Formats: sequence, structure tokens, C-alpha cells
Amino acid sequence: GDRKMAIHHAQPAELVDISPLGPRVATEQTTTLIKTSALEVIQLVLPAGKVIAPHSVPGEVTVQCIEGRVVFEAGDKEVELTRGNLTYLAGSEQHAVRAEEDSSLLVTILLKRKSSDAGRGD
Repeated sequence: GDRKMAIHHAQPAELVDISPLGPRVATEQTTTLIKTSALEVIQLVLPAGKVIAPHSVPGEVTVQCIEGRVVFEAGDKEVELTRGNLTYLAGSEQHAVRAEEDSSLLVTILLKRKSSDAGRGD
């Protein structure tokens, strides 16, 4: 069957639980919570020791640590995020992530509009 049908993306004004997973953080999967043409919000679940190799996305990104501890490398900076910390990245900025503990993060990505929209407003 089509597994995509099972993926639930929140509707406007729908509540989404982003509480710490606690013991479930070791077994939960990463899920996309919200996806629109302009915005993607992901609950990223990383087991201790997991490394996400350097990569970039076109739009700006915020990363909020819900639980655990991760080290974020962006350019020549390295920051450690723990519960309650938030950071952001410029669009197209190369970054890598390393989970020091079982962790969950709330990642918000602004999706680039089509080039036909470029140059309108700011």
C-alpha cells in the first residue's frame, strides 16, 4: 500500500504535542509535524552517537532542543544545544549535527518560494 497516506500533517489551529519523549526518545522515529508550501516543522529524534553529515537547505532553519544534548556545527562555529535552547541557521548554510545523548529537536524550515516570487517585498 501507499505508506504516505499514513503520514499525518497538522492542520491549521490543530494542537501538536512536542513534549519531551522521555524513555521513548530511544525508539521513536523522526516525524514531519507540519508541512505547507512555505513551512516544514519536523520532530527530529536522534539516538546518542548519531551524526548527521554536513548538509544545507535553501531556507532558514530554527532548531530547538526539546530534550537531550546535541552539538551543532555550522561554518566555523560549534554550539551545544540542550533542553530549552534554540538556534537558527541562514539559508544554504552548511551544518552538521552530532547527538551526545538520546535527543529530540524541533526543526523548522522555511521553504524557498519559487523564483517567480523572488524580489517581491522582504
